[in-house]
Amino acid sequence: VLTSFKSLREPGKSRADYLTVFVHDLAAYYSYNDFLVGKLCDLFPPNELIEFLEANEVRRPVTIRTNSLKTRRRDLAQALINRGINLDPIGNWSKVGLVIYDSKVPIGATPEYLAGHYMLQGASSMLPVMALAPQQKESVLDLCSAPGGKTTYIAALMKNTGFLLANDAKQDRCKAVVGNLHRLGVTNAVVCNYDGRAFPKVMGGFDRVLVDAPCSGTGVISKDPAVKISKDEKDIQRCSHIQKELLLAAIDSCNAKSSTGGFVVYSTCSVLMDENEAVVDFALKRRNVKLVPTGLEFGEEGLPRFKERRFHHSLKLTRRFFPHTHNMDGFYVAKFKKFSNKIPSEEAAAAEKAAAEQEKAEDTSDSESS
Repeated sequence: VLTSFKSLREPGKSRADYLTVFVHDLAAYYSYNDFLVGKLCDLFPPNELIEFLEANEVRRPVTIRTNSLKTRRRDLAQALINRGINLDPIGNWSKVGLVIYDSKVPIGATPEYLAGHYMLQGASSMLPVMALAPQQKESVLDLCSAPGGKTTYIAALMKNTGFLLANDAKQDRCKAVVGNLHRLGVTNAVVCNYDGRAFPKVMGGFDRVLVDAPCSGTGVISKDPAVKISKDEKDIQRCSHIQKELLLAAIDSCNAKSSTGGFVVYSTCSVLMDENEAVVDFALKRRNVKLVPTGLEFGEEGLPRFKERRFHHSLKLTRRFFPHTHNMDGFYVAKFKKFSNKIPSEEAAAAEKAAAEQEKAEDTSDSESS
């Protein structure tokens, strides 16, 4: 009925009535709460919403990333095939990814895994690092690094040169980062344990910064079905607030005068506008940054408008990934270029202070002359 509403509707029933029933029925059928299905209904048309919910019922393919510090993809693939693992390259977009169809041995316990020749990593979580495109001999910050999949990929692209700082707010999770750095043979990284929101007070001046922010997890429901019923409006707003603080901290930690970089990449494993476009638009207004192309060859454009909200037109440069269209976890990637180290709010405050002092000085000179 919703796809051809005019011809199929019952007299006296509005579209809102049908949508309410539709949301309630989908929530009951797929075991979601009404709130989350309502949010998704705002994002997708009815047919696509059903495809998205269906895709969340199926596990995503197991994918691994070749550790180019220790081996090549061709050699790794051959070694794993010899162990009875059925695999293929992940796609044209990645030179290091492999997708595994079935295996006679545990993927996380092969000699190759223990020797650090590969990392178990979702296809979508390789994308932010590809967008960041770290160069050799740069200084790079991974603000929310645990468990270390993206950090070790950054190190591999830097070929163990330069300086890589892996930070995470949770001390227990830092142990996983350290373990993976050792296993994969990373030697250019330092691990630290600070609240990312206060990181600019600790250290700054990085050429590139990656912030893979904690989120509601609406893009990874196939991995964590608890998301279906555990999220409400307060959770989304709380996540959004933390993400805004983290993104501003990441931008402040980046050096706009870097000769090779000055880039910040923001990513989440959420599909909701509140955690993606709204956060990016907030940063565009609060800092001297602009959006630039991510360099990713596929993915859907970000949303410059959503219902009654209007964002900056450059949000089309950001990229969205969905389980039902790309067969990978739902993900969002935005890439910023920082063009000034000054903070607009501080500039305005300084200008106001200077104007007030000038006014005070003029008043003093007037009173003295009189």
